[in-house]
Amino acid sequence: MKKIEIVQGLLDANNATAAGNRALLDRHGCTAVNIMSAPGAGKTSVVLRTIAGLDAHVRTGVIEGDVVSTVDAEKVQGTARAVVQINTKGMPESCALVADMVDAALRRLPLEELDVVLIENVGNLICPTEFDLGEHLKVVIASTPEGDDKPLKYPLIFADADAVIINKIDLLPYVDFDMGKFTQAVRDLNAHAPFFALSCKTGEGVAEWVAWLRDRTRKA
Repeated sequence: MKKIEIVQGLLDANNATAAGNRALLDRHGCTAVNIMSAPGAGKTSVVLRTIAGLDAHVRTGVIEGDVVSTVDAEKVQGTARAVVQINTKGMPESCALVADMVDAALRRLPLEELDVVLIENVGNLICPTEFDLGEHLKVVIASTPEGDDKPLKYPLIFADADAVIINKIDLLPYVDFDMGKFTQAVRDLNAHAPFFALSCKTGEGVAEWVAWLRDRTRKA
């Protein structure tokens, strides 16, 4: 019983910090997007394509979450208005970002100069579902090489998503991925989240995703 109480206490504390993060973002009119996926699905590539696709009037900042390294932050540094790296190595919650980490990162971003904050979470399809970061939108990315059974194996993250991106569609001729099975599996969990099938390599489908996101930014 004590263990359950401790876990619940941690989640309650996280949710309180998340509420503070959301209030801070709201005061600055910023829309925060929590981008989640398994490792290698293409989160950073989607972030880069998203920033490039948003017009110059939508100013974008990025929070990069990773266990170690600054590789992803270095990739987006020349494109985003501002970037903050969070490394989770050595932290109890190393498998995902939590609200306290995002709170510290937000206070290092020039929020008064931003319209959108893209939060690239740690590559994981389980842990990120537990932690509210204060985001306004949750986006899950799956990629065709991973197979079409990810919603069956990790249902919670797809059930909570505000949008689902299917990345690397340029590889469909070469991998065993049934788009119909995948979309139906997600629909069984989540009847409302829109799908965006795209390729960051070719650019196919990116415009539709960017248009959807632009419509949901507070200063667009």
